[in-house]
Amino acid sequence: QVQLVESGGGSVQAGGSLRLSCAASGRTFSMYDMGWFRQAPGKEREFVVFISPNGGRTYYAESVKGRFSISRDNAKNTVYLQMNSLKPEDTAVYYCAADQVSVVVSVPSNWGQGTQVTVSS
Repeated sequence: QVQLVESGGGSVQAGGSLRLSCAASGRTFSMYDMGWFRQAPGKEREFVVFISPNGGRTYYAESVKGRFSISRDNAKNTVYLQMNSLKPEDTAVYYCAADQVSVVVSVPSNWGQGTQVTVSS
């Protein structure tokens, strides 16, 4: 198990940028798939992006491809989400997730508390 704490959310105008961070506890962070999910008001939580344990593989939802970029620093137990060209439809609570098997094919075992991102037009 890992504990995840997100930070970096906030309010921004359309076209702006934000960088989210997710700090993980534990000494086995480098063994975990990491991902970001989001939940907009009145909608179900949706997948945003995944990164493999060594950072060599990533996979993005079509809605964010080309605008968002995920990275990780295993020495710092941290995963980042750089969000550029933000749109009002990106407004949501963003959650960091981790799993030793997959964050894509099954529901991740570990979740952060979420951080709010609000994009105004």
